[in-house]
Amino acid sequence: MPAQIDENDSRIETETVNFDGASGAISAYVAKPAGADNAPAVIIIHENKGLQPHLKDVARRAAAAGFIAVAPDFQSQVGGTPDDPDEAVEKTKSLDMAKITGDAIAAAAYARGRADSNGKVGSVGFCWGGALSNQLAVHDPELNAGVVFYGRSPADEDVPKIKARMLLNYGGEDKNINGTVPGYEAALKAAGTDYTIHMYEGGQHAFHNDDNPDRHHPDNSVLAWSRTMDFLRGALA
Repeated sequence: MPAQIDENDSRIETETVNFDGASGAISAYVAKPAGADNAPAVIIIHENKGLQPHLKDVARRAAAAGFIAVAPDFQSQVGGTPDDPDEAVEKTKSLDMAKITGDAIAAAAYARGRADSNGKVGSVGFCWGGALSNQLAVHDPELNAGVVFYGRSPADEDVPKIKARMLLNYGGEDKNINGTVPGYEAALKAAGTDYTIHMYEGGQHAFHNDDNPDRHHPDNSVLAWSRTMDFLRGALA
């Protein structure tokens, strides 16, 4: 599917940057509002297919909405994301997730410290990245907001560590992930965490990915993204 926001869109600027993570140097695609100054930042966390063109488009959508979007390639230490998504999935299986969580924390620190940032940072993760967005919220007490799209829930005992405001988006037909949602919500309530959960009727796992025609749900995708942008504007102002 064609990108929603073109690389040369006059509203945004893009660049590729590198920062030091727990597993070594991390490459990241950055999209930001043209002339950004004192803007909130968002870490865009890819699926298990790596930093594919679709996720770069998602970063540009966030930039067009007013955010500095930092999209790390969490496969940087295994040669970077390949063009073949199936190969990327296999690479993901080889990753050390403790180090990857450290890489995500480093990405948030990088975004927080940018001269054009207001110092507030959120995360938005999809599928595998949704699980990592949860883990970033658990392990980075400075994270201001976390958004999860159908990602695996953290362990119940880790939930009280979350200091960020959370927005959790799930597909109603995603039976594999949804089985853990009631326990996660109970733990969030018990911890007094500021959270919102949306369950999207008819949505499958990966319903937001418009590059996945078998699973994409246009109406749910638009609604979930609109809610995400509104949530982040409020949380990162």
